[in-house]
Amino acid sequence: MNELISVAEAEALIARHMPSFGSERVGLDDAAGRILRGPIHAERDQPPFDRVMMDGIALRRSGSLPRSFKLSGVQLAGMAAQTLLDEDSCIEVTTGAMLPDGCDCIVPVEQTRRDGDRYVLAEDYQPAHRQFIHARGSDCVIDALLLDAGTCIGAPEMAVLAANGVTDVEVAIVPSVAIIATGDELVDVGAVLGEGQIRRSNDRALAAALRTRGFHRVALSQVADDLGATIATLDALLATHEVLILSGGVSMGQRDHVPAALHALGVRRVFHRIAQRPGKPMWFGIGPQGQAVFALPGNPVSALVCAIRYVMPALLASMGTVTEPPEHVCLDGAVDTNANLTCFVPAHVQHDSSGRALAHPVPSRTSGDFSSLPRTHGFVQLPPGQNIVVAGTAAAFYRW
Repeated sequence: MNELISVAEAEALIARHMPSFGSERVGLDDAAGRILRGPIHAERDQPPFDRVMMDGIALRRSGSLPRSFKLSGVQLAGMAAQTLLDEDSCIEVTTGAMLPDGCDCIVPVEQTRRDGDRYVLAEDYQPAHRQFIHARGSDCVIDALLLDAGTCIGAPEMAVLAANGVTDVEVAIVPSVAIIATGDELVDVGAVLGEGQIRRSNDRALAAALRTRGFHRVALSQVADDLGATIATLDALLATHEVLILSGGVSMGQRDHVPAALHALGVRRVFHRIAQRPGKPMWFGIGPQGQAVFALPGNPVSALVCAIRYVMPALLASMGTVTEPPEHVCLDGAVDTNANLTCFVPAHVQHDSSGRALAHPVPSRTSGDFSSLPRTHGFVQLPPGQNIVVAGTAAAFYRW
């Protein structure tokens, strides 16, 4: 029988053996949601000029500031810089325009009134030097690091790329993932149920977890509890996908053919069985061409917990993603655990009046009980060493 390894050992072994999926260049409009594989630096100072922040007038703030100014020109956004004629003059400006040469102050239009060809300041209004001026280079200077490799390109990152003239970008290749549900009892979602049958759900849940994290190249498959059929199915999928995720057939039963099938296909086992509950039978290995193979238990809670705890972080890390550490929460109730196993317990999280994250445990009755999971946000990880973890205990929290 395979020796149980710890959660930390499983995590480290996966990280040590995971392949890199490479990179590719894509056009900017196709880069949303992708992972940067190289840093992005500022094309120029931002803003590239002293920028007007309010509609109004630009003037020179001298010691004896006059109350009335002759209009000497207009500075619109996108225009080359105009020049102030003298300290008794002003220039009309719009938000986003260059600060006219010779000006060092913007007076908002609501603090002025127009009198013919002159602007008069509002009574008792005293403008300050450099007010409403967005100084050149105050956001960033030329060549400053703006985005690190490993950053996921969302809306703010897209704005930075576009503003700095990046027309195409080097991103991580999204691996092709095959999800294989195993079991004689499984039928498709829309099928009529026969006696002893259940509808496939693990594959859809795993696919949803992948797609919500940016993995859109996902294919679903099914195989019966038959060694020959399992070998044939996995052989075909190994030839067309970089990652295989299996659900079921990985325990020690007489109909659990996945480990034997993978061995027959030359998939090298890295580990099998982790000292945890649920998900103890999890298997991980590397295929002949470097394919990553994750064989998860068939019970729904076990499969989803293993996917969130191990598979998703491993795939994201292999794409160069800068991963965040797990959240830290405080249990608001006691939980029965196991002195010898790490326990993953579904929980609902809310914040108290001080902003502290409180996790309310919602233990599954069995590892097949997935009906209560929609009432939870994820699961807490509770280390071995005691049979009951008391309320107030701090724990790491992983979101679905």
